[in-house]
Amino acid sequence: MSTQNSQSYWQRYRSVPIVYRIGAAFVLGSIVGLVVGQPATVLQPLGDIFVRLLSMIVIPIVVFTLLMGIRRISPAQLGRIGGQVIALYAAMSAIAVFIGLAVANLVNPGTGLTLAEDVQFEPEETPDFVEVLVGIVPENPIGAMAEGDVLATIFFVIVFGLALLYLEESSDDETVQAGIESIFNIVEAGTEALFKLVWGIMEYGVIGVFALMAAVFGEAGADAIASFAVLIAALTVAILLHIGLVYLGGLIMALTRQSPVAFLAGSKDAIVTALSIRSSSGTLPVTMSNADENLRIDESVYGFSLPLGATINMDGTAMYQGVVAIFAANLVGVQLTIVEQVTVVLIAVLASIGAGGVPGTGLIMLTLVLTQLGLPLEVVGFVAGVDPILDRLRTMTNVTGDLAVTTVVAHWNDAIDFTSGSWADPTQGLEVGGDTAAGDD
Repeated sequence: MSTQNSQSYWQRYRSVPIVYRIGAAFVLGSIVGLVVGQPATVLQPLGDIFVRLLSMIVIPIVVFTLLMGIRRISPAQLGRIGGQVIALYAAMSAIAVFIGLAVANLVNPGTGLTLAEDVQFEPEETPDFVEVLVGIVPENPIGAMAEGDVLATIFFVIVFGLALLYLEESSDDETVQAGIESIFNIVEAGTEALFKLVWGIMEYGVIGVFALMAAVFGEAGADAIASFAVLIAALTVAILLHIGLVYLGGLIMALTRQSPVAFLAGSKDAIVTALSIRSSSGTLPVTMSNADENLRIDESVYGFSLPLGATINMDGTAMYQGVVAIFAANLVGVQLTIVEQVTVVLIAVLASIGAGGVPGTGLIMLTLVLTQLGLPLEVVGFVAGVDPILDRLRTMTNVTGDLAVTTVVAHWNDAIDFTSGSWADPTQGLEVGGDTAAGDD
């Protein structure tokens, strides 16, 4: 009888869609952290395991899905899609900073606060554009993969994939042809296996997210959050405006003429994961799975655009630079001119290209912005205490933008099926649990 009861409880648990279970874990973990306080940080290792599990499959999933995408696309198409993706990413980042600055100018975060004299922060060196450009070409592709260098890995996989396609078209050797076909067959099987692995990891994610949030709020505490309530509110308002007006209204409704509800339903797993682990790169396996299974985007587009977006598309991070620049100016009692605020836009967009999709990137970028404006770098240390909370909001925005841009580019290139998945039924995956809750057939 007890065994049957256990199975029944497990089945009921599994019947709840994974996104709801993770959402509940997010809320409960936050409450536990605020109530228990510092002792809750003992749960951090359980959260770290979840992040490491996702990080474990980032490079494999980039390699496999990118090769699958290249198999289905011509070099000319790759160039066209690449241009569209990069142009949209840059435009979205610029708009994000403008929105951040506009909201911050209205709300004026930092007014009434003072900079503590003992606050110190050692800024890390931010790579310049030329350094980032040269770094795209790896000296050792295996080493780049081992180090988690996504841009360098993308470059090598694209070059290697194009070489395979050229060899397949130009060689008359049957052995070579069979070998290339075998490589692509292995890649296809590996891609499917990785997507199954993603959802296994997400099952553990319920525990991982609970632990992460308990540790974050246990460390920050309610007092720290209250002190920065206006800053957090300003960034939250800016992000909601950007997602609602730019992503859903501009990209999804205006450019693809599809339902924003369907888009959000198809993207919900990636959005919740990004909010939980605050890493665009770490969320990438879930983002790709949502693009494939829920949004029905072809691998020829998402296999290229999403890994690239996880590295260079930092809308939330760029927006954060604008909000905190106004916050920093108010802390020291100065007012930024229009020219200085436009400078923030340019710096944030360019710096976002070299920002890795990992936790804490925003603090590194912020040092560059503050240095250019002549504002004290101590501000970075001042906001570092609540940055894990702000970083989650930024990462959620980045990942939502990755999927929105990918959807538009797929629409432009007839590489998306708007008749199935979440597009056909925005409630798909809300009634059942397990793997099918993610939109699996």
